[in-house]
Amino acid sequence: MTDIATYTDGAVSSAKVGDFIELLKPRVMTLVVFSGIAGIVLAPGHLHPFLVFVAVLCIAVGAGASGAINMWYERDIDAVMNRTRGRPLPMGRVAPAEALAFGGVLTLLSVGLMGVALNWAAAALLAFASFFYIFVYTIWLKRVTPQNIVIGGAAGAFPPMIGWAAVTGHVSPESIALFTLIFLWTPPHFWALALYRNDDYRRANIPMLPVVAGEKATKRQMILYTLLLTPAALAPWFMHMAGTAYLIAAVVLHGLFILSAVKVWADSTHKYARIMFGYSIFYLFALFTVMMLDKV
Repeated sequence: MTDIATYTDGAVSSAKVGDFIELLKPRVMTLVVFSGIAGIVLAPGHLHPFLVFVAVLCIAVGAGASGAINMWYERDIDAVMNRTRGRPLPMGRVAPAEALAFGGVLTLLSVGLMGVALNWAAAALLAFASFFYIFVYTIWLKRVTPQNIVIGGAAGAFPPMIGWAAVTGHVSPESIALFTLIFLWTPPHFWALALYRNDDYRRANIPMLPVVAGEKATKRQMILYTLLLTPAALAPWFMHMAGTAYLIAAVVLHGLFILSAVKVWADSTHKYARIMFGYSIFYLFALFTVMMLDKV
């Protein structure tokens, strides 16, 4: 694989292209991009296929750039967590200054291209999502409050709203409904991960809810948020964004989501937390897929 030789603080640093790709958090980006595509497809109006490609590219690059800056800032805690210690920065494969510059340049390019090629409403939302993820979630909330993922998770809910605005040039109640769906989905999704990665977060001194409040309190909150998510999951049907097929799929998928939260509550091990984490990803992919296929 190609090596990229750079100089940082007077020292030679050699990083592979794959290391920079890893900084973009491609696995996380997949769901972000997919939800952005959903916003584009569900929005009223039409975009030229090339502009659709540009919009999706900007959403993907903007999200990845925020991930790179997140890795730059969290390199100290990544080094002590089993889940993240193999990342490029803790392993010394990429220098901190390189990661920061890489993320910063890509952020500016993605926002600028979105504004010039599509519209500045979508660009402003993309810029705000990046700002929120980097400064509000990563730098401010994550290390100080167990509500970090509740508030900070809003950053991950912006992509469908950005996609919608790329087509229409504005925010609408429908795009806010898509935002709300992801916003309320985020806490039980990440708390499921936090339950079976509890030791990792404790070791890194990150105040995730299981670390601060305990597992029982976390499980109660997971059930609460899956119930709060119910009207958000059904909203696309009520708002005539999708038809009966979506309603049926949403009822089934969400019923299983609630059931998984109940199983996590009753489980004294972390078996069902792992299952719920995996299912939550499938759940969101499936909802958006059916929503797009059943667009009214």
